[in-house]
Amino acid sequence: MPVEIRVPPLGESVVEATVGRWTKRPGESVAKDDVLVELETDKITVEVAAPAAGTLGDIAKNEGDTVGLNELLGSIQEGVPAPVAAPASAAAPAAAESASDSGNGQSAPPATSPSVRRIAAEQNVDVGQVAGTGPRGRITKDDMLRHGEGGAQPPVAQPAPQAPAPAAAPASPAATPSRDGREIRERMSRRRQTIARRLVEAQQTTASLTTFNEVDLSAVMELRKRRQDAFVERHGVKLGFMSFFTRAVIAGLKAFPHLNAEIQGEEFVLKQFYDIGIAVGAEEGLVVPVVRDADGKSFAEIERTIGELGKKARDGKLSLEDLQGGTFTITNGGIFGSMLSTPILNPPQVGILGMHNIVQRPMVVEGEIRIRPMMYVALTYDHRIVDGREAVQFLVRVKQVLEDPEAMLLEG
Repeated sequence: MPVEIRVPPLGESVVEATVGRWTKRPGESVAKDDVLVELETDKITVEVAAPAAGTLGDIAKNEGDTVGLNELLGSIQEGVPAPVAAPASAAAPAAAESASDSGNGQSAPPATSPSVRRIAAEQNVDVGQVAGTGPRGRITKDDMLRHGEGGAQPPVAQPAPQAPAPAAAPASPAATPSRDGREIRERMSRRRQTIARRLVEAQQTTASLTTFNEVDLSAVMELRKRRQDAFVERHGVKLGFMSFFTRAVIAGLKAFPHLNAEIQGEEFVLKQFYDIGIAVGAEEGLVVPVVRDADGKSFAEIERTIGELGKKARDGKLSLEDLQGGTFTITNGGIFGSMLSTPILNPPQVGILGMHNIVQRPMVVEGEIRIRPMMYVALTYDHRIVDGREAVQFLVRVKQVLEDPEAMLLEG
């Protein structure tokens, strides 16, 4: 009996994906847990592993197809070894692969992810010339970056039919100049298309509204300056701004619980836990990894968790678990220089806080003009469940806590 290969769970609120590159051909032997195909979602690339050892049978979905949860991708003939003589359709590629063997034991085309293929296309690099350091010789993004910095090995003589194939995969964007050279038409990646669609859906299916305030960060900056060295020495991590904002948001959510909820049909569900999503601008698009039970974490634990999640996002190593279950999101456009913005909700969440650039501005303090480090903050909320009064008061509460950070200690 053939063993079915089906679309696995893709994460909370993710119901479909785009088929990326198949790493095996029908008729090839596979070992249990070998990566067979990549599925691209708006959050991460999911690798589908072989559920059993045997021979890859029919492929039901090709690269570029859209698939839903538990949909059939293909099958494996369990325990059936691949035939010694390759099918006619595979003979030529197999011969080319054998001829292109560089002596490192790899006779198959290098396995690549969509991000690797995109880098190859951008840098005009033949992935066949890049040595893979990942499992089973898999080429990673780090391999591509090292190659681009001059760490490539000498070219290997080979009949070239299969080498360009990964870079030309439909999942990778292709730049095409116009006839007069004044325009470049670039295909959107599958993930970018999905992100675009979901953002439009968020705007169309929620009653989004944004309210603004400004925060004097003098007290936070003075506290960080005074405690930074001791904090690093004790915890091995820097005391940044995100831990302060995370704790301030939690104080606001406890005071105004409708912002820590979601709508399900004709009911709203108030969450009694605080899983705070931190938006990260990754290479392939924005992702929102989650700091679990943030209300029970210390400043050091929050900073350490955010740092680890940020690194995983940049390295493309976030798991589905890292992205599931957020109850509220914080996004920081200030690191890119943004002064003001209106964040878009991350459904099913009903609130998102936008941080912005810190600017020294003259402010009237106790009747005198003083220069203070000021930040504009923005709260986008779903008006179906959160009233304007609650939203404004939530943002005022966040402001109060940040301008008096010792209050965080008093409130726990």
